[in-house]
Amino acid sequence: MKKYFSILCLLLSVKCFSQLNIVPMPIEIQKGKGEFLITSKTKISSNSLITQREYDLLNTLIKEVLGYKLDKSPNTVSSFESIPVKDSNLIILFKLPKNILINDEHYSLIVTKNQVRILYKTGAGVFYAIQTLKQLLSKSFEGKGIIPACFITDQARFKYRGMHLDVARHFYPVAFIKKYIDYLAAYKFNTFHWHLTDDQGWRIEIKKYPLLTQVGGFRNGTIIGRYPGKGNDSISYGGFYTQQQIKEVVQYAADRYIDVIPEIEMPGHASAAIAAYPQLSCFPEEDTKVLPSTPWAGSRKGKQVQQTWGVFEDVFAPTDYTFNFLQNVLDEVMPLFPSKYIHIGGDECPKESWKRSPFCQQLIAANNLKDEHGLQSYFIQRIEKYINSKGKKIIGWDEILEGGLAPNAAVMSWRGEEGGIEAAKQNHDVVMTPGSHCYLDHSQSKNEDSVTIGGYLPLEKVYSYEPVPAVLNAEQAKHILGAQGNVWTEYIKNTSKVEYMIFPRMMALSEVLWSPKEKRNWNDFEKRLPGVFKRLDREKTNYSKAYYDLQATVIPGANYDGVFWKLESKNTKDKIVYLLGDEDSRLNIYSEPIRPLLTNYECTAWIQSSDSKKIGNQLKQKFSFNKATGKKITIANEPSVSYPGDGAFTLVNGVQNEKGLSKGNEFLGFLGKDLDATIDLGAVMDIKKVTLHTLEQNGSWIYLPSKVEVTYLYSIDTGKNALLGPPDKILSVDVVQGKNISKIEIYGEQRCRYIRVVAKNYGIIPSGNPGAGNAAWLFADEIEVE
Repeated sequence: MKKYFSILCLLLSVKCFSQLNIVPMPIEIQKGKGEFLITSKTKISSNSLITQREYDLLNTLIKEVLGYKLDKSPNTVSSFESIPVKDSNLIILFKLPKNILINDEHYSLIVTKNQVRILYKTGAGVFYAIQTLKQLLSKSFEGKGIIPACFITDQARFKYRGMHLDVARHFYPVAFIKKYIDYLAAYKFNTFHWHLTDDQGWRIEIKKYPLLTQVGGFRNGTIIGRYPGKGNDSISYGGFYTQQQIKEVVQYAADRYIDVIPEIEMPGHASAAIAAYPQLSCFPEEDTKVLPSTPWAGSRKGKQVQQTWGVFEDVFAPTDYTFNFLQNVLDEVMPLFPSKYIHIGGDECPKESWKRSPFCQQLIAANNLKDEHGLQSYFIQRIEKYINSKGKKIIGWDEILEGGLAPNAAVMSWRGEEGGIEAAKQNHDVVMTPGSHCYLDHSQSKNEDSVTIGGYLPLEKVYSYEPVPAVLNAEQAKHILGAQGNVWTEYIKNTSKVEYMIFPRMMALSEVLWSPKEKRNWNDFEKRLPGVFKRLDREKTNYSKAYYDLQATVIPGANYDGVFWKLESKNTKDKIVYLLGDEDSRLNIYSEPIRPLLTNYECTAWIQSSDSKKIGNQLKQKFSFNKATGKKITIANEPSVSYPGDGAFTLVNGVQNEKGLSKGNEFLGFLGKDLDATIDLGAVMDIKKVTLHTLEQNGSWIYLPSKVEVTYLYSIDTGKNALLGPPDKILSVDVVQGKNISKIEIYGEQRCRYIRVVAKNYGIIPSGNPGAGNAAWLFADEIEVE
């Protein structure tokens, strides 16, 4: 063993050289000289601890790339010291004794001209070594395998490395679920979180309750376009996995050292289950609440599987019937999944039905619960006791903290990191999965070419994530198990788009979770990306090329004299060209920020190769100018860090949001705060109207302001200039809640230089609405002055 440790120490001391395009980056890697060639005569040698499975794992890779398998060497290696150093054309699998004090996922890979040695402690180690070899192995024209000489030692930083997939909103066949698991395995993820039930579909066979899949597994139609929808396709949609298929998938994952965690949503997101068994509802006789404006297919009577996205009021009633039902469901679910965790959801559970229910109110009083949040805790803890009695633990979204965390629960922190921090401080295990860095259903390009749920999460931001919050001390930090990428599928209808949304961002997350923190380096990761993209092309995997997008930014003029359009590209070998407006047919070569001068004016830009071909997508930007565009602006209240836009300048940049929350980065978002902005027009001028662009999307907790006040000020310093102009003029309007993107117009003529706009936050979200009891969001875009 001394020789092994000598080599290991050597490997740990070398610097990281990333000419080898490996993702995630190993702990240490050194590129050697030459390469090892695999032919049909290459043999696999091993020590006596090797099982047939390790041989099969390696040979599966060899056959996948080269088309043939390798024979075993008749000679086995009795100890590390007896490995034949000079014997050529050998791949040596060496399993280390269990008493070696290294991580179970550890492996070392030594490739020379003569040999490939794989040293590992468990089957997981050899599996991860093979995934690294897969990235290194290529095929020559003669059919030989080529592995560059290198020295690698490696093991995972976090023990939980997860990817999630929602199959409730859109359903994918077993073949793709296996392919998805292959993707996870290739980048050393070890957990697959399978979201199997929600309002729009129940996807797992429960033999005791066949209506769950017969009724709950199908919806009569689906909204068209982005929520709230422009229509309904009226196409019956659904599907489910049989228990036999579930077993097949779970075994497939286990063979790749991936744990499958099922999610059975409760007590909210339960519409599909309630449609199948209405007595699960607090009000079984009531129709499913569907707003008249909601595009809908089929009957609106009775309990229905939801056809739109969002959060819905009808949730599980905390009755004995419901708990018996859920226990019976779990009795069929738990044996299918060896995982120690069962995910019970727990997120976005409106409390309105519980507030209206006499039974729920009696239950709250009988158990001395504080309120409906306490009732949620009661619900979760009762389910936890049952799951614990079966030898398993619960994990849920951070809303399970509401009313008090169940004693043995683990938490997935998605609404930022606060829930995870709180849980870790209470000595509960945590998986970090904040929407800001881990929601791979968010747009990855500002020039997105298909409908997404919104937000903007570029590759760089995923890579920048650090799962362990700095506010935790060393003991608390031990409760951060790792992190997870989430793929919610409201707008992901097919498997090709799943690939497009996860690649290459999933690769960035893999390095966050696997590689040592000190080894992560964005510039180095960038250098490996071209090789990674070539690999994806070779494997015919769909992926986003947003990394190479032309990046456009609207910036203010140096003296508040308008706005400029700044263009940047990572592609330095080709030129950026642009057109200014429809009337300008001259193709311009970009050299410095462009100053658009015409109102209602659309600029178009793209990258052009030396032979005049367009590279990538065109980028278009429409400008709408007014007297406030590009002027100096200040705001009294800072927006949320989740929706900062480009600061106060967002309100006067000449860009008006036309795509709602999907372009949330173009808004300033205020949680529970007012917008209070003051614009300096630069000179006294005649004003007759002010328009505030805002957004209403109640399903996402976004409300129009309750009131907007506009103040015309001749001068900010009234003491100095009081006699120079008319008195301040204050105008206001009470806002009637409208629909989606809104323009709030305030008329009033006055000469002034300064304009103050105050939009009053709606306040607390009322009962019966998603997020009831929480502070509302106020979203503001452009302020126009005419």
